[in-house]
Amino acid sequence: MEAVLEVDNIEVVYNKAVQVLRGLSLRVPRGAIVALLGSNGAGKSTTLKSISGLLTLEDGEITAGTIRFKGEAINALPPERRVRGGLFHVMEGRRVFEDLTVEENLIAATYALHGRRRTAAHGFELVYEYFPRLKERRRQLAGYLSGGEQQMLAIGRALIAQPELILLDEPSLGLAPLMVEEVFTIIARINREQSTAMLLVEQNAAVSLAIASYGYIMENGKVVIDGTPDKLAANEDVQEFYLGVGGPEGQARSYREIKHYKRRKRWLS
Repeated sequence: MEAVLEVDNIEVVYNKAVQVLRGLSLRVPRGAIVALLGSNGAGKSTTLKSISGLLTLEDGEITAGTIRFKGEAINALPPERRVRGGLFHVMEGRRVFEDLTVEENLIAATYALHGRRRTAAHGFELVYEYFPRLKERRRQLAGYLSGGEQQMLAIGRALIAQPELILLDEPSLGLAPLMVEEVFTIIARINREQSTAMLLVEQNAAVSLAIASYGYIMENGKVVIDGTPDKLAANEDVQEFYLGVGGPEGQARSYREIKHYKRRKRWLS
């Protein structure tokens, strides 16, 4: 299947000294959901920022490799050009404008349509169709929404931009289990009905693999294993490290256990 995004052997350095990504490669087919999993500090968020062009805000730079979006290299493209080209980054922590209303937050996202042959009206219809509670609260300040509603608003802003690829960074962070289920059900529905490709970074491996068609697992700035959800779910290491099974009586084993540590060390070498 044709790829909407190709990341080819990139390396990323912060402050010209700290290397975070070490030859990372991945691809996202058109219309697919791809999960990017890994422990804290593995480099997942840095990967998304590399793709969206936000590295420079944190003194980071791509020192090697190429990122292609819709077949064209975008390494040198500024973030706003990437957004207008159809790539939208929903950042960790939601990042809504708390002093603006729900509707004003959505209006702000229409900037991404500048110079494109699309109207904002269709985007608003989509947002309110997928997130009816946002329509009910459209005059309410975003700062007074619940965490789950703010996450819906963050995804809604992406829909306003009518992108071909959405980068989602930890959409389940801080949400109650029922809200996680609701948000991920809507994410899967958007992908299915709008054919919007998604690169999903998540700590919750089980819920990610439930909606993804392919997955990559990162450790120490590089991909250590990839495959279909079935392949990953059947992998003993993935079961222990990310799915919480495989230990005594089904419990996840600690990284500090010697055998467990040695297996993980294979990934980090």
